[in-house]
Amino acid sequence: MILALATTLLTLPAPAPIDSGLQVRGDASAIVVTQEHARAVERGLEWLAAKQGPDGSWTARIGYKLNNGFNFTSADKGHLGVTALGGMAFLAGGHLPGRGRHGQNIEKALSFVLSCVQEDGYITHAGSRMYDHAIATLFLAEICGMTPREDVEKKLQKAVDFIVKSQNAEGGWRYEPYAAESDMSIVVCQVIALRSARNIGIRVPKSTVDRAARYVVDSAVTRGMGFGVGMDAEIGTFHYQKEVYSRSSFPLTAAGVTALHGLGIYSDELIKKGLDYLARNLRDFNRRHEEEGHYFYWYGHYYAVQAMYTAGSPYWEPYFEELRSSLLRNQQRDGHWKNETGPGPALGTAMAVLMLEIPYRFLSIFQR
Repeated sequence: MILALATTLLTLPAPAPIDSGLQVRGDASAIVVTQEHARAVERGLEWLAAKQGPDGSWTARIGYKLNNGFNFTSADKGHLGVTALGGMAFLAGGHLPGRGRHGQNIEKALSFVLSCVQEDGYITHAGSRMYDHAIATLFLAEICGMTPREDVEKKLQKAVDFIVKSQNAEGGWRYEPYAAESDMSIVVCQVIALRSARNIGIRVPKSTVDRAARYVVDSAVTRGMGFGVGMDAEIGTFHYQKEVYSRSSFPLTAAGVTALHGLGIYSDELIKKGLDYLARNLRDFNRRHEEEGHYFYWYGHYYAVQAMYTAGSPYWEPYFEELRSSLLRNQQRDGHWKNETGPGPALGTAMAVLMLEIPYRFLSIFQR
């Protein structure tokens, strides 16, 4: 059936802050954080701490996906999106700005991100675009949810207002602000940023939520294409763009399901079909992308881990066990993870750590 439009964003309580160190919160799921798991997180955070630049950023290739590759427009510069992800990796481990063993790492990352907020609210640096803006907005929202910061809240509201005013007539967003077209990879990150901001009381218009929900619903594959073998197997996936012949994939389906959850839609047959598709294709997706840490691998699992965790049993436990095995066997000796096609190892490491930290439940995006 066609999904009903969300009328409000789900409001969730912010996680309680802690002073320092790694503490694991209780979780209703059957996932047990093993010593190997916890050590992998710590090694990843140690690598990130060692690689952070004096200005608080992490250096990476700045660019965009091009077919199955990655076209970068500048290199060896502070990367806004990667820096926000790196900061969130420390937050998700239970650290706070300026407090505890990694408090200064978060504080420095926060200072860098705040310095990138333009007068109109657009967060950009060295040619970064809307994907990085959304990740940076999410980072600011998570900061505000953990510790009161008036300076952060003011810039967060400006960043949210920029997302709202740059939403196009389709109800979505694209790589550049105010673009006429939209795509799922950009829509999902704006939606999650808006949800996190709304959770802590930042103004988000209902009309923005409703229009985004309509776009995501219209991007779902609801019927077979009527030709070729196996076309019905794509039912439950989500298109890159809402046109019927636009491509669908594991990462886009993870993005679609997570976007619907972020918009307050949790129960629908299409969500179940999307989750079934992700579970059915998980091992093949890992086999094709995990060894080199392809951009698709990190992007796909960053949203799949949120989709599966929100869905809960019977999806969450088997998915996370498989993902954790993949992450543990691909961590490098010095603690980092590869990202050969994409911005680079700082991206892979920040995303891997974030995924492994989801059972800790310190970030609002990791709350059911």
